[in-house]
Amino acid sequence: MSDLTLLVMAAGMGSRYGGLKQLDPVGPNGETIIDYSVHDAIRAGFNKVVFIVRDEFKSDFENQITNKYNNSIAVEFSIQDIDDLPKGYSSPSAREKPWGTGQAVLSAMDIINEPFIVINGDDFYGSKSFKLIADYYNNGSAGFCMVAFLLKNTLSDHGGVSRGVCEIENGYLSTIVETHEIIKSNNTLSSSSDRLLNGEELVSMNMWGFTPELFIYLKEGFNNFLEQHGEELKSEYLIPSVVNELINSKQETVHVLHSDASWFGVTYKEDKPFVKSQILKLIESGAYPSKLFN
Repeated sequence: MSDLTLLVMAAGMGSRYGGLKQLDPVGPNGETIIDYSVHDAIRAGFNKVVFIVRDEFKSDFENQITNKYNNSIAVEFSIQDIDDLPKGYSSPSAREKPWGTGQAVLSAMDIINEPFIVINGDDFYGSKSFKLIADYYNNGSAGFCMVAFLLKNTLSDHGGVSRGVCEIENGYLSTIVETHEIIKSNNTLSSSSDRLLNGEELVSMNMWGFTPELFIYLKEGFNNFLEQHGEELKSEYLIPSVVNELINSKQETVHVLHSDASWFGVTYKEDKPFVKSQILKLIESGAYPSKLFN
């Protein structure tokens, strides 16, 4: 079995949610969504988890989340900092947030030397999704991959969401189209784009499988990004954009793994009761123990 690392992006504050939602309990014994992801990763054979956090939240993560994993999986931290930039660049003084998911993943470059999965810390992906990627690498694959979900399984009842709609050719990703303000109402979908959506589209929920070669691309790409956007206050260096560039330039291919699991997350505070009820159903079905970690 290959060494596999779970890389959890947890540096965001959750502006629509109104707080650090990664620390919010959703399970019957105070479990967070991250706890379920780590539990699923351990069951799938992962042997290390790296958390990308802001420095000011690291102690909260250690106290509320990661200390309980000590006997189950190796834990490391990577700090995403707004001023962690290549030599010759500096953040505008009025900029408030770090530089996006590309910078977040790049921050872990020195502590990951094996295939790794990137996930959002506030999304529930389901155990099958972790097993899909673990099997992909354990069966000898050495490239990039992603888990795609059905759009209809990823929506919120409490407001619009943004999703990366995937175009796929022969099992490989050809492009991701970021589509914003997707809203379901009376069994129909609307969005900010002209594209008609029916819910059967495959979307990316930021569950990626990468090898360490990604860091080489990210490092070079971040320099180029800052050259063009380094003076902007809200521009972000994003993983889907990097992946699109690598595909378009034919430097990499991305194998698409299909998950029929229902993704869920807490985009809005109003989503939390639904998430808690879904987790309770999974516990009652035997998918999870009532208490994940002792």
